[in-house]
This record gives sequence, C-alpha cells and structure tokens, in this order.
Amino acid sequence: MDISELSKLTESISIELDCTGFEVKPFKIGWYNDKVDKRFILPETYDTIGYLIISTPSMFENAFLPFICRQECTGVKDPLDQCVAHYFQQIKQKFPDYDIDSIHDFELHPNHRPKVLVQTVAHVSGSAYFYQRSDVSEDPWDTKKKMCGVCIHPQYGGWFALRGVLIFKNIECPSLIQENPIDVIPTREKRIELLEKFNYCWQDWTYRDLTEAVEKYSDDQKQYFATLPKDRKELILSLKNKIKLQSEEIRGS
Repeated sequence: MDISELSKLTESISIELDCTGFEVKPFKIGWYNDKVDKRFILPETYDTIGYLIISTPSMFENAFLPFICRQECTGVKDPLDQCVAHYFQQIKQKFPDYDIDSIHDFELHPNHRPKVLVQTVAHVSGSAYFYQRSDVSEDPWDTKKKMCGVCIHPQYGGWFALRGVLIFKNIECPSLIQENPIDVIPTREKRIELLEKFNYCWQDWTYRDLTEAVEKYSDDQKQYFATLPKDRKELILSLKNKIKLQSEEIRGS
C-alpha cells in the first residue's frame, strides 16, 4: 500500500470514529519492535501497519455514556473496557477486507506480561512523548528506585488515555515516514517534577497539568476514574439516571 492509500484508510477509520472522542494514529510494527525488549516484540513484519487508539477527554461523554445507556453492563468486565472493545469491534466490522488484530491496553499474557506497551507505541507513532527516567540527565533518584514513565500529549497534556492498537496484518506501507513526538516538557527540572508527581502522587491528578491542555476530563469522568472498579456499579446507575433526567428535561422544554 502506498502512502496516499494509507492516508485514505486513516481518514476512513477516523470518520467511523467521528464524534466519539477516539483518535487514531498509524505506525509501523517495526518502529515499535525496534524499541522494546524481545519479550514484547510483535510477530508482524517491519512495515506492517498498526493504529494506536487514543481516547481524548470527550470520549467519556461522546462514547462511554451513550454506551452504558444502551447496555446493561452487568458482567465482571469493566464497562469502560467493554465500551472500548465495542468500538474496536466496530472498526473490524466496517473494514472486512482487512485482517485486523486488536490488542487492548489491559490485555495480558498468562504470565501477566502486557501484550503491547502502549506508551512505547504512542512515542514511536509520534502521538505523545513517553517521558522516562532515561530522559533525565544525572537523575536525582536512588539507583534502586523504580521510576515509571508517563506519556504527555501535545494537545491534551495528561488528560487522555492509550486504549490499545489495531494491527492491519495484511497491510504494509514502506513509505510511511516516522514522526518524532513533540517534546512538551524539554527541561530537566520539569521532567523531574513530572516523573515525581506521576510516581509519588498520581492520584491527585497534578501531573496531568504540567502543560496546557485544550480540553480536560469532566467532573463526572474524574469521579468515575477516582472510584474503585468494584464500586463503580452504583456510580454508573447514577450517571444513567442523570442522563435520563436530562433527556426528559430536553423533551419537556
């Protein structure tokens, strides 16, 4: 597939996800494999095309809330994961001519190793910069201290999520050019602050605000993610009732 055909495919996928709050970005499997340990290498050829799926802040209202209103969401699987899986499956159904393999961010091998490192995908696709300890010169932390890395998006800051990848196994595009992610936190001091906020106090959300964001999570979305998965059932019922009341008010006005 040449680059113009790939651009048309990318546009078609984006149209299918229009107004949902999901965004897609193509990448070569080889770019990812070049960056990861052999334990995480994907089996496809170097030029095979994958798409990273990102959820922007608007996904919660535009995709998730309508989804939970249509579904019972009574199973053991998190409703948000069900919602994302629904849209992954929708893409597969809309493009039946392609052999598409989906890998969600939460999927693990039997030994609990992630099936794909989505933050690395974000970096190699140019979607978001993956800040790691290695990005801090002469870092101040004990050598035995583990510091997890975190992605920051050029538009959404930390207010977004990486939901997984769709691998188009029968598409290769040698002419796709790799884009570097935008480095929105270029100074050593800010990188230290980012990694410390993310590793030491990620629950207070402050790491998400180290750069300007064009959009952030709504209060309902913040409450959902701040609630433990085992306690989300009541919150979901509350959200559904809230939407129902709003719909009734609109019809009555």
